Order: sequence, then C-alpha cells, then structure tokens
Amino acid sequence: MYKNLLVTGGSGFIGANFIRYLLEESDFSGRIINVDNLTYAGNPDNLTGTDENFPEKYKFIKADICDKEEVTKIFTEYQIDSVCHFAAESHVDRSIVKPDTFIQTNIVGTFNLLDVARSHIDSIKLFHHVSTDEVFGSLGAEGFFTEETSYKPNSPYASSKASSDHLARAYYKTYNLPITISNCSNNYGPYQFPEKMIPLMILNAIEGESLPVYGDGLHVRDWLYVRDHCTAVWMIMKKGIHGETYNVGGNNELENLKLVKMICEILDDNKKLPDNRPRRELIKFVKDRPGHDRRYAIDFSKLKNTLGWSPEESFESGIKKTIQWYLQNTNWTDRIKSGEYLTWVKEHYGT
Repeated sequence: MYKNLLVTGGSGFIGANFIRYLLEESDFSGRIINVDNLTYAGNPDNLTGTDENFPEKYKFIKADICDKEEVTKIFTEYQIDSVCHFAAESHVDRSIVKPDTFIQTNIVGTFNLLDVARSHIDSIKLFHHVSTDEVFGSLGAEGFFTEETSYKPNSPYASSKASSDHLARAYYKTYNLPITISNCSNNYGPYQFPEKMIPLMILNAIEGESLPVYGDGLHVRDWLYVRDHCTAVWMIMKKGIHGETYNVGGNNELENLKLVKMICEILDDNKKLPDNRPRRELIKFVKDRPGHDRRYAIDFSKLKNTLGWSPEESFESGIKKTIQWYLQNTNWTDRIKSGEYLTWVKEHYGT
C-alpha cells in the first residue's frame, strides 16, 4: 500500500513504538523514513537494533520539521508517498513554561509538512495526523469526547495541537490532500520519557523518591497502552476514510491518585524498599498546575464500529507490562535519568 512512509518524531515514545510495531508485527511491507530532530524526548536508544535488523526497510534522518527546505529535500529524495505525523512538543507543563517552542513545532512544523505534501499531491496516498484528546478541553463528571465535540483547549500545548488539527482538515477541504486524523487519550508503555506521569511515578517509586501528585489527585484520565494506539493508527491508515477523524481511547478511566497507588502496590509486591516502607508513603501532593483539565474520557465507538478496532490491554495488564519493562531495561532508564530528566524534575518539583 505504502512504499515510502515518512514517520515524523519516530524516535520519540509513540513514534518509536509505532515503527517497531510496523516492522516487527504488522503487514507493512514498504520502507520507513524516520525523521526526528532528537530533542530531549527523541531518543535513538528507543530504536536500538532497527538499522541492523531492517537495513532495507528503515532509514533514520536527523532533521527539524520546522526547516521547510530540509522537509522538501526529504520528500523528493526518498519519494515519500505517505506520512504518519507524530512529531510534536507534547508536555503540558513545559508548554506553560515555554509556549513558543510548541507553537513552532506543532503549528509551523505541521504546516511545513502539509504544504510540502501538497506540492507532491500526485504521489501522496495519505497524510495521517496524530493528535490528542486534550484539544477538547475538560469534561465534567459525565459524558465522553466524540469526534463531534467542540474544541476548547486549555493549555498552550492543547491549543497548538488544536491548530495543527485544523490545518490538516483545511488541507483536505481546500487542496484535497488525502488526510486522516486521530485524537488519542493518554498513552503509556515502554520507552516513555519520564516527564510524563506514569514513567515518572514508576522510576521515582523504584528509587524511593517522592511521588508528586497535582492538587487533590482526583483528576481523571483515560489510559491507552501504546501498542494499542499503534494498532489503531495502522488500522486507520489502511482502512480509514479520507477527511475523517477517529478518536482512539483505552476504555480505562482512572483517577491520578488511584493510579499512583496501584503502581506503588505492584512495585511493593515486586521489590520492597530498603526500609520496608510501603511506597504509598512517598506520595506528595503538590500545587495544581494552571488550567489543569479535570477529566478526559474518549468515546471510540466510531473506530470500533467502522474499522473494527478495540484495545487489547486492560489497564491492569498494561501497567504490569510497563512496570516490568522499566525494571528490566535499567540501561535505558539509567541513561535517561543521567540526562535532562533529572534537571527537569528538580527544577519543576524541587526534588
């Protein structure tokens, strides 16, 4: 179906998992060109062995999607016929501190990709844009986000992703560029940079460090195991209708505090702290962040009913796999913790 697939942000958490899924498990038979600028969250270790194991099917290029000239060169040189666009600045806390980076990468970078794809419209079979449920804002105690929910972003990150969604849709409507869009709930799983909640809690809990929880800890998220997200994206790329948006959810709503306690219990059963304290005692409530959305929940019935996709992992099975991965991959986690991760955590949480 796709001979030369451009995956942007392929060295990041979701992008790397997607590339691994395509090469190791799926029916994909073409070549992947992974374009990543290798910012703090883009880690070459996430794809260790891919070059050697798939020399004819995988190519890495270090490039910035904000550099339109470089993007144009890549499209031409590698005869790109499809795009899966993951590349984005994605951490809400960072967007509050430094929003300009999010505007550049998420809006200008997406525009560059769309506009270069438009200049190759005769050969482009699909441009799939990966987005987030955070564009919809905050839910009350009832209801779910659907594909028809109005956009009400509450952070610079969410606003920048909302803008990129609108650009993608506009390029379909105005230029007939073959577009699909997916909006996913919170992902978790292997290779996730530990500024995000789950890997931060796992790694801090393993080391016996404090577990910072925003506000009262009762914010609710719908959690999606990353491999389930990858299968959904590939399903949309194969069978989705151009111009359509598909919500991707995990059917796993959970309060943040309950989630952290669950991680503590699993680790307590696996490995005791040196002083035998229960890890729950490490929980530390910190000041809530500005504009913190109270609840997200995804209705993915459109994706289920039209394309036949549903998540395979329950949260219980997915979080156990995730914790086990971090416990077993200490080389990866040690390199992460020795870099910008520690600086960010110390600056942000004071610990």
